[in-house]
Amino acid sequence: MKSLTSLLIGAALAAFTVSAQAESTITISGVHNCCKGCAKGIDGAVTKAGATSEIDGTTVKITAKTEDDAKKAADALVAAGYFGEGATAPEVTDAKVKSATVGGVHLCCGKCVKAVEKAVSAVAGAKSHTAEKGADSFTVEGDFSTAELAAALNKEGLSGSIK
Repeated sequence: MKSLTSLLIGAALAAFTVSAQAESTITISGVHNCCKGCAKGIDGAVTKAGATSEIDGTTVKITAKTEDDAKKAADALVAAGYFGEGATAPEVTDAKVKSATVGGVHLCCGKCVKAVEKAVSAVAGAKSHTAEKGADSFTVEGDFSTAELAAALNKEGLSGSIK
């Protein structure tokens, strides 16, 4: 009987240990990922936030020790200039502007710039942009809505701050 009790206590402790070590996962889809530079940026943002990433095309699976840690890693991904379904978009004040500076968008290569071009061209009234490979920020000119610009960038899997 004593060995059965010990066995039950051991099983209960093992179950508790497994549940205490449960991980949390967030899957974000539609993330801009056109090259190795993008994949490196995605992984770097998530890893720096203390989580791990599993990247499959435009889908990023973030795994962390807790749900809060996974959310922090997802926020870090967005802060690094990426976006996708399952992430929280940065708040943007909707304003009708003639010029806006966009910072923090991931622009490691020409394909990243083409994604920005596609986003800008989808915004009513936006006429031009200055995005280029490796830039930290770019300007959009025209007569357009900042909320529409943010939504267009998000649709392309990108994120940034608009001022």
